[in-house]
Amino acid sequence: MLNSNRVISESGIAFGTSGARGLVGDFTQNVCAAFAHAFLDVISKKYRFTTVAIAIDNRPSSYKIAQACALAAKQHGFWVEFHGVIPTPALAFYSMQHSIPCIMVTGSHIPFDRNGLKFYRPDGEITKEDEKAILQSSFAFSPLSQLPKLEVTFAGSDAYIKRYTSLFSASLLAGKRIGIYEHSSAGRDIYASLFRELGAEVVSLGRSDHFVPIDTEAVSEEDRLMARRWSNEYQLDAIFSTDGDGDRPLVADETGNWLRGDILGLLAATALKIEAVAIPVSCNTAIDLSKKFKSVEHTKIGSPYVIAAFDTLNKSYSSVAGFEANGGFLLASNINVNGVKLAALPTRDAILPALMLLVLATQEKISTLVGKLPRRFTWSDRLKDFPSSQSQEIITNAMTSPQTFLSQLGLASSSCVNVDNTDGARFTLTDGNIIHLRPSGNAPELRCYTEAESEEQAKMLVKLVLQKLTSL
Repeated sequence: MLNSNRVISESGIAFGTSGARGLVGDFTQNVCAAFAHAFLDVISKKYRFTTVAIAIDNRPSSYKIAQACALAAKQHGFWVEFHGVIPTPALAFYSMQHSIPCIMVTGSHIPFDRNGLKFYRPDGEITKEDEKAILQSSFAFSPLSQLPKLEVTFAGSDAYIKRYTSLFSASLLAGKRIGIYEHSSAGRDIYASLFRELGAEVVSLGRSDHFVPIDTEAVSEEDRLMARRWSNEYQLDAIFSTDGDGDRPLVADETGNWLRGDILGLLAATALKIEAVAIPVSCNTAIDLSKKFKSVEHTKIGSPYVIAAFDTLNKSYSSVAGFEANGGFLLASNINVNGVKLAALPTRDAILPALMLLVLATQEKISTLVGKLPRRFTWSDRLKDFPSSQSQEIITNAMTSPQTFLSQLGLASSSCVNVDNTDGARFTLTDGNIIHLRPSGNAPELRCYTEAESEEQAKMLVKLVLQKLTSL
């Protein structure tokens, strides 16, 4: 017999800001089974259920990981529903509506040689406390043998499409041409259907047979150029895309300019008439400056922290949501849209913010809507294959002596007026510029976020900081 605690601790796989992540080679059959058994061992003590839902993204390694998790669930005594390749929020929504747990096999946007597991209780995402309990579980299980073939159900994808098409008339987007940048997104086979049902003309773009690790917080220059070319060539009103597992949106305006995720969230929350929001500390300060909300709660980066803030906000406000710099939108309370109940979905979702932006864009162009917001611009990038220990050392030294750190960056003429250590180190300078450093929770990367009065200035600041950090 194997012990889940021992197998997991020896695997090299750890929980980050969004599930358990690691190298594909470390996700052996028994490691996958250990995570599944530990998860089910923990939540079966709190919830009653007979079925577990499982889905995957388009990574080549994901199906075998799902097979191992499915066999473990059956060993544990549960029925398994396999939903195939669908977005994470689609699986989560189905799970919550049926009060069953689910496991999403996805590495989201991280490099191709990695993968991951996201776990959901019958009432939503697992908490950080649940993660600790999973790692501490010592469930005994038999080594896996032959993996089962998984039959696909389309119930999850169908319910996800209906969730949004039921809110509006079939002519909502009539006359709109929307490009769908499909690449290898887990939702690429359902997005076109959803937008067509709302009256839009859809143009399929960039579909790939190979996995494309789209990071909505660090869009490549190639994708920026492609969006502008597509917009001009097809005369598009917007371009919609997501990251690998379909929980983080990437939306471009009519000129092919990609919107930052937190700006998209700000516009979407405004359209939904949200009263209070929870956002990570890395988000654009335009959200606070806009004065659109009665309360703005700042959290550490990662959906579990945003979700944790919902408990307090829901006690004081009738409509609560959260969104992140990566664009993921979390609806914390049930609300009404056009007289139709839209159930809470407190996990990252890509469709809702994009759809609400398109609703606003039936009256004004997207670029016009963005232009009316406070003029604060953010940028972000990261150093790849950068050891976490090295990141932590840089951040610790920077916080100990901010002025020395600024001098090392070539910014000796500036001084620091505030240091926020909510997550990493966020320095606000006398000229209003912001530099925020943080080790990635999902991969060996050091992320840099900046904010300035112009996009070019924010972009140059990121470039400067990362170049200097490489030499440091």
